[in-house]
Amino acid sequence: MNGIDPISLEILWTRLVSLVDEAAATLVRTSFSTIVRESNDYAVVLLDRDCQLLAQSSQSIPSFICTLPATVRHFLKVFPREKLRPGDVMITNDPWLGTGHLPDINVAVPIFRGEELVGFSGTAAHAPDIGGRLRSPSTAELFEEGLRIPPTKLVDGGVTNETLIEIIRNNVRVPDQVMGDLWAQVAANKMLARRLLDTLEDTGCELTSVGNEMQLRAEGAMRDAIRALPNGTYENEISVDGFVEPVVIRCRIDVGDEAVSVDYAGSSLQLPKAINVVPIYTFAYTAYSLKCVLAPNVPNNDGSFRPIAATAPLGSILNPRFPAAVSARAMTGHLIPPAVMGALAPVIPNKVRAASGSPLWCVHLSGQHQGQRFTSTFFLNGGQGAGANGAGLPTLSFPSNLSNTPIEVIESQAPVRIQRRALRRGTGGRGLHCGGDGQVFELLLLADSPVTVSFMADRLRTPAPGLQGGGPGATGRVLLDGAPVDPREILIVQPGARLTLETPGGGGFGAAPI
Repeated sequence: MNGIDPISLEILWTRLVSLVDEAAATLVRTSFSTIVRESNDYAVVLLDRDCQLLAQSSQSIPSFICTLPATVRHFLKVFPREKLRPGDVMITNDPWLGTGHLPDINVAVPIFRGEELVGFSGTAAHAPDIGGRLRSPSTAELFEEGLRIPPTKLVDGGVTNETLIEIIRNNVRVPDQVMGDLWAQVAANKMLARRLLDTLEDTGCELTSVGNEMQLRAEGAMRDAIRALPNGTYENEISVDGFVEPVVIRCRIDVGDEAVSVDYAGSSLQLPKAINVVPIYTFAYTAYSLKCVLAPNVPNNDGSFRPIAATAPLGSILNPRFPAAVSARAMTGHLIPPAVMGALAPVIPNKVRAASGSPLWCVHLSGQHQGQRFTSTFFLNGGQGAGANGAGLPTLSFPSNLSNTPIEVIESQAPVRIQRRALRRGTGGRGLHCGGDGQVFELLLLADSPVTVSFMADRLRTPAPGLQGGGPGATGRVLLDGAPVDPREILIVQPGARLTLETPGGGGFGAAPI
């Protein structure tokens, strides 16, 4: 126990989480774009000096659970600990080193107590633009998708890298928003560093010993939960529309005495489309799925994920070869939790959920209006899958926790008028507990010139399946002036056009009563 009694450990553990949440509030309240401020597409973490996760912001999205610690380890390969100094700020958006696609910018700050490196603060946030083609599942390789920033220093010993800033500003559509969000990340990192140093001073504790004990407790809780599962092998597969053929995710889960390994052999091969998922993202959603069903009440730290392993064959859609296109990787990655939960449903039916209606529906608009360029991204959720304990919630993003962008915010950011937003009643799958309903969303384009529009949308042909005898949810639709369009392609839309999106319903759980 390193001399830390359980009550003191709980107080310190809770305090560290609160520090991270305070830094997250700084990020949200100082960001320029709606993606962070309204849609929660960000994460803030505290790491020890060995890049092990100690605490994560409560509102972080699941895809960031395990990615930032790995990103900081990559930073240290370029900038060894002995060469770091106070005032450094490191940055990258490389998908294979970060969160899986270019729009997510990762920032880390080393935290020094005097001359001693005690840890790192880290943030990841989805930028409003990163250049390249408008975000779409139709890109063929990474080089089409925007600016790739290798691990480098945004600030070196307190001196800003003005050359890098100019490179970023000159390669994005909305430079003020992009840089505003980036400096908001830096502010959050620095606030977390200050608050941590204040806490260490107030308590007299040593971060490494406290962190080690926190991780041991979290690891123990996860291994205890795994021991409660029957040893064995459990398999499942789940599919969505894909392009020419459906995309299939197959998983094989091997449960041992104190560890779980998940193998995705047999899943679809990588595609010349932007729905490929890099390994770090595959592991993140695998770990999240197991954490949800095994130890959901223990705050995330590195110990929670030590008993978990995930593998996928090189060249598959969950482990693609560079430079695979990845900008719409959530359309595939969000299938991992229903695949994992479906495999475990026979042994823990009371802890899993049916598949949800939307692996992340969103709309991207870009164009000119009254001589000014605009770029806007907003999210529309389908219905959540139902579980043993109740119906799925309507229009809830699962497995992510991205929020539906408010109408007022959309209309303030782009020349559009929202004509209708309503629940699609009865679109959740039937069952003992019904799946959540999707929504219908209709907007009118008011720009004075043509607008480029792209979508992330799936389950237009393949509904979200139910579990344990539950029925499938309804499929979705995307309409332009009342006629169906293919959301996988980028559209050039004329002023006055009307876009309608009908998001899918979630799967039901259990056989419906007769």
